[in-house]
Amino acid sequence: MPESLPVLDVSPLIGAGTEAARDALARAITAACRDCGFFYVVGHGVPPPLLAELDAASRAFFARPLAEKLEIAMDRGGRAWRGYFPVGGELTSGAPDLKEGLYFGSELPAAHPRVRAGVPLHGANLFPARVPALRPAVLAYIEAMTRVGHALMTGFARSLGLADEYFARHYTGAPTVLFRVFHYPPSTGEGWGVGEHTDYGLLTLLAQDDCGGLQVKTPRGWIEAPPIAGSLVCNIGDMLDRLTGGEYRSTPHRVRNTSGRARLSFPFFFDPDFAAEVRPLPRAAAIDDDRDARWDRASVHAFEGTYGEYLLAKVGKVFPELRAAIDG
Repeated sequence: MPESLPVLDVSPLIGAGTEAARDALARAITAACRDCGFFYVVGHGVPPPLLAELDAASRAFFARPLAEKLEIAMDRGGRAWRGYFPVGGELTSGAPDLKEGLYFGSELPAAHPRVRAGVPLHGANLFPARVPALRPAVLAYIEAMTRVGHALMTGFARSLGLADEYFARHYTGAPTVLFRVFHYPPSTGEGWGVGEHTDYGLLTLLAQDDCGGLQVKTPRGWIEAPPIAGSLVCNIGDMLDRLTGGEYRSTPHRVRNTSGRARLSFPFFFDPDFAAEVRPLPRAAAIDDDRDARWDRASVHAFEGTYGEYLLAKVGKVFPELRAAIDG
């Protein structure tokens, strides 16, 4: 029987779970993170009709002619780094991905202090006028997933022997929230929808349609992470790797859509405050730096600075022209 990722019911963190149930879930999180850093999440409380509305509006958008989609191109999003990119417009390890997509984030007004200060990745989203249903679906989904992110971080804190509110107090009181909608055309088997990579922040929560294509690099080799109805795929990012000194690894993953159909995925990133300096936890043992084994040969433990600086350096490699425009 092929290896599969564990399925964790996180409802004890979402509702009125008992202490015993939360402790049992924390132990399951520990086991998953020490192994491969990926697991399925059920009992998360995100209403299925909301995801259905988001899926339908996204498909309507990607079905529009390219010229119409480019009306909200990312270069029109300015420093907020929001909007649409076409197939091949995003790079992984310098190679163009076989996908197109939409970048969203927390919807911030022009009067917000960070927007007024010109802080990158902060501002208003770009929405297509020709698909009006997308805006309310995206904003409602971001709100729902932000609640899930906060709840899950209490479970991660408990799994690390920390107070439930540790991350909210130190890192996620004002989280960096990023949301993507990716459309993968059918692949002929050549090239990757997105190549091998790790995610940058704390947690990624992924909703995917029924096409499959996600692959995860476990300690025993690459495995498929097929869709499970009603679930989210959760994986940990570079900053949780850094915080735990490598006890919880950010795990490489990739996508190739061989279903013969268009594939949609909805990755939601719940990350530290843009201005937070991410340092090893007080309980972290000696740092186990896997620089030489990582996909990018870069150390997440040697970095010094804020999460925003780390994120900009990484995203700038994905969209070098946009980073040059911000730096310019």
